[in-house]
Amino acid sequence: MGQDVLFEIFKGAGKLFLNPIFYLSFFFAAYLGVSRVKRERKQFTVRAENAYFELKQVLNTGLIIGLCLSVVSILFVVVVPMEMIIYIGLFTCLLSLIGKTRFLSSVYTVGLGILLSILSLHLDWDFFLFSKSDLDANLIIFPTAIILLGLLIVAEGIFIKRKGAQKTSPRLIKSKRGQYIGVHLSERIWLLPLFLFIPNGILTSPIEGWPMFTVGNETYSLLLVPFLLGFKQEVQGVHPITAIQAVGKNTIFLGVLITLSSIAAYFYPPVVYASIFLAIIGREWITIGQKNREKTKSFYFSRKNNGVMILGIVPDSPADKMGLKIGELITKVNSIPIHDDIELYKALQKNSAHCKIEVLDTRGENRFVQRALYEGDYHELGLLLIQEHKQEGNAAV
Repeated sequence: MGQDVLFEIFKGAGKLFLNPIFYLSFFFAAYLGVSRVKRERKQFTVRAENAYFELKQVLNTGLIIGLCLSVVSILFVVVVPMEMIIYIGLFTCLLSLIGKTRFLSSVYTVGLGILLSILSLHLDWDFFLFSKSDLDANLIIFPTAIILLGLLIVAEGIFIKRKGAQKTSPRLIKSKRGQYIGVHLSERIWLLPLFLFIPNGILTSPIEGWPMFTVGNETYSLLLVPFLLGFKQEVQGVHPITAIQAVGKNTIFLGVLITLSSIAAYFYPPVVYASIFLAIIGREWITIGQKNREKTKSFYFSRKNNGVMILGIVPDSPADKMGLKIGELITKVNSIPIHDDIELYKALQKNSAHCKIEVLDTRGENRFVQRALYEGDYHELGLLLIQEHKQEGNAAV
């Protein structure tokens, strides 16, 4: 039995590299990175992060979270039909190819995949590309699929909370009054490899009567399935870390709720439909609710009377090495009060060898940073600012 399990794990893991979603995720991440760099260079002449940043995020945390969820999946013998995995992959490919990052949330890809699987059984679809699974014709609703949906929503929330607010992309837009304001955009995709049981195989459950949830017969094979999770959120009314982490927490709560609903689905199968629609409505409510709350607030990244707001910081620049942070307000440079980017630039030139900056941090407390400047540093400090007189390509200091 142990050798069979080990063999199935290695065989299932190897099939990961046959799944087009695995390769699509890297192409899509590269596309997001290049698009972001082009947009940032158009507005600021420099990019905040290089184009490889999104690529580095694809598997950065996904392997660890995927391993943890795989333990849960194997422990509870989460079994889903191969057809459902194919449908989920098709929806993932479609939404990726049309560039709809926000709709790569598992509530859409997995939720729609479940619904299409149920519909295919109702209509007796038979496609030669799909594997033959011994599904009972009367078993048209899968409580195990709701467990999968809930776990993936929880994973999505963890990704958003831990990684979504890191290195967000600054943008300049015009307000209704025609003034430039700053916003931050987080647009990420993450790849989550997850072991699932597929009906038909050499494995059987070691405990009689377990699992409670089954699909088809009671022999299984293991398959490592890559799930592509997407996230897109624009923040303008609060600090991006505050807004995005709140979205992550709410998403985790939604995922736990959907996972628990699988218990009710076991005893009353139509709950599956309610769980899917609850997941979709809940995820939209989280996104739209965050936007509506921000609309009631003033713009966070806007021109201030008592200083210059930091919209972005170029990595490894003098500003980055001094420890300046996004959302902080620069009030004095070399002991000279400043109110806009022109005054900041002139104050820097007062002392070309040393720079002392007084800032108001995100908690409203004053702090000082200073650093020796080398030749060229005074006009390449690495700050991305909001400039009222901005023209395309001159908004960096």
